[in-house]
Amino acid sequence: MTNGITVPQGAALTVGGLLGTGVISLPALAAQAAGPASLLAWAALVALSVPLATTFAALGARHPDGGGIATYARLAFGQRVSTMVGWAFYFTIPIGAPAAAGFAAAYVADATGGGPTAALLTTVGIVATCATMSWLDLRVSGTAQLVIAGTIALLLTVAVVVALPHAQPANLVPFAPHGWGAVAQAAALLVWAFAGWEVMGSLSAEYRNPSRDIPRATAIAVTVVGVLYLGVAFATIAVLGSTPGPAPLSDLLVLGFGEAARPVTAVLAVLLTIGAINVYFAGGSRMGASLARDGALPAWLARGSATGQVPRRSLAVIIVLALGTTAVLALLHLPTDAVLLMATGTFSLLYVIAAAAALRLLPRRSPAWWCACVSLVAALGLLAMTGPHMLGPVLLALAGLAWTTWRPRRFSPPAAVPASRSRV
Repeated sequence: MTNGITVPQGAALTVGGLLGTGVISLPALAAQAAGPASLLAWAALVALSVPLATTFAALGARHPDGGGIATYARLAFGQRVSTMVGWAFYFTIPIGAPAAAGFAAAYVADATGGGPTAALLTTVGIVATCATMSWLDLRVSGTAQLVIAGTIALLLTVAVVVALPHAQPANLVPFAPHGWGAVAQAAALLVWAFAGWEVMGSLSAEYRNPSRDIPRATAIAVTVVGVLYLGVAFATIAVLGSTPGPAPLSDLLVLGFGEAARPVTAVLAVLLTIGAINVYFAGGSRMGASLARDGALPAWLARGSATGQVPRRSLAVIIVLALGTTAVLALLHLPTDAVLLMATGTFSLLYVIAAAAALRLLPRRSPAWWCACVSLVAALGLLAMTGPHMLGPVLLALAGLAWTTWRPRRFSPPAAVPASRSRV
């Protein structure tokens, strides 16, 4: 596969998928939940991302397939579990995408004074842009993502550097104003910031050399993401205090460059969001096509499931559902982050399944296997903190189970689509 994703492109896709909307508003939300102690939640999740990233990299390198985590679940636990996991993930993507776009839309509305109308138009525009990028070709998306990721890293670094001279030690005390239990609440919010490893599995087959390139791209991504997240989180609290506004990145840049920097932050927010949603649309569409290939979704969605193809039918379903979710939220006058915790519940569930599958699929007592052990324990903790917000993904998983019960009576799973370089 000479024309597949390169290591720089893979690292850029991963950085974009992870950074995304998490760095836009979550430092402020976590600070409001736990005060300066939220930095402990950030540090813990950065530390957790190392074994988690290692686990997903090992699975992707050994089992490259568009089904990603659904494929790992099928190999480890069978078709029913794979279908349940696949449904929960596939149908969460179009629900979570408007929430992701809504974070950037809030920045644009803040910078332009356009209010709810500007926020809604920005949300639709971001979804449409990502849909177009994924519709064309993953390698086109990968090249664009490389430029986006480089711009994002530069702007975030500048935001932290120009803001730190304004840090006030008094902003770090009291360290835990809402008690130590609030750290767990902040961590539950921050799961969104570290979501992204799970979707990269669906892009694993698109790498030029998965066994070699995936671990390299992952190592670069986890380092870049960890440094940037910790830098932005610390600057938010040390400079803005425990009650920052809804657009902390904008406030940090304004401190360094004045009000003229506020529109720049809106551009940064949009780039961050496009980078994240682009990855989820690309990976999610491949997962949907692979699920259909294996009989876990209607067979007509399987077109484009082979390596190198563009699964446009599966992508179209995601786009329509994402725009539908946006419309429902707008009609009901609900904030787009109303579905945020449902999405984080899905990610927590996926991490548990992936880590458990890794314990069965990876060589026992290898470094990656031990990382899977750590990931499983941590993912179970995150799952417990998610609490009632697990209802959404559980219902989606049960819908997948119902499909597996009903489908065999009328259909047989389609054969795998042969590998092709077709663009259809």
